[in-house]
Amino acid sequence: MSDILADLAFLCGKPKAKAKIKAKPEDFIVLEKPGFEFSGSGEHLLVKIRKTGENTKFVANELAKSCGVKSRDVSWAGLKDRHAVTEQWLSVYLPDGQTPDFSGFLASHPQVQILDITRHHKKLRPGDLQSNTFNIALTDVSDVDDVIARLKQVKQLGVPNYFGQQRFGNNGNNLSEARRWGKENVRTRNQNKRSMYLSTARSWIFNHIVSKRIETGCFDSFIAGDIALENGEPVLVKADMLDSWNQKVTQNQAVITAAMAGDNALPTEEDALLLEQPVLDSEPDLMKLICGNRMRHDRRNIALYPEELDWQCDDNRVIVNFSLGAGSFATSILRELVEEIPVERDYN
Repeated sequence: MSDILADLAFLCGKPKAKAKIKAKPEDFIVLEKPGFEFSGSGEHLLVKIRKTGENTKFVANELAKSCGVKSRDVSWAGLKDRHAVTEQWLSVYLPDGQTPDFSGFLASHPQVQILDITRHHKKLRPGDLQSNTFNIALTDVSDVDDVIARLKQVKQLGVPNYFGQQRFGNNGNNLSEARRWGKENVRTRNQNKRSMYLSTARSWIFNHIVSKRIETGCFDSFIAGDIALENGEPVLVKADMLDSWNQKVTQNQAVITAAMAGDNALPTEEDALLLEQPVLDSEPDLMKLICGNRMRHDRRNIALYPEELDWQCDDNRVIVNFSLGAGSFATSILRELVEEIPVERDYN
């Protein structure tokens, strides 16, 4: 698989160390934390699963068969990697209040365990997450000292809040399709594809704005005309207030944002507009897709700070633990630590 994000800037320079990531599923463990408490009653059966080497959509489809419902009646809060050990909740629309016998499902899928079952009055939807906790083993690490030094930098400086390569599909196929849809003015009633390609388009543009900020030396400081988030509210940063706003960044009282492009004009001004607008202009087909679907402009933090970050070393293995809020990518952390050594995997 080619790395279509290879041209994006690194915050602390390209890593010296190489390592394998997900050499086996047990090297990449993800635990999901929902964003709310379940009611314990309602039309939706919630099933907590632990899966090894399987993707979320496959397990959801098989669970639907076991419950005698259609695939669309099973939903989730977030997709989880196939080449990993992951725990997550799935919701099944079963308004009769009955709990199916899952023995046949479990016997047919030994890579899946059911850890808990409850009910809720609403189905799970993408984004119904508070966070994911990661336990990741980097193996065959070529330079452990460099990885440790970089982990200390990540703890202090964070990393670019890039959307991960999985957002863009195998070998960038989603990106290619998003550009084609924009160029050819494709229309569809398939809401899943529409949402996927729009997300791909906006994520690609966001990534390159963030990369540009690193290249121009303004990743960790405001420039005139930026949009800050203070207490969750967007605020325009004027040139004569830069010192004050940069002090707020240092004190974690405000964050710097970049554009999630929409069909309306960028709200940035002055230097920030001069930085962001050329990135949008460089992707006319993606912008045609975004504007043609009336997506509204939004903002996203440019920096990502992993919570509860710690690590342990064992010879040429480095075990890294951290938590990330919904919508952030563990691969953005790992990208700043090591250059990945390709691993042969079965994609059948």
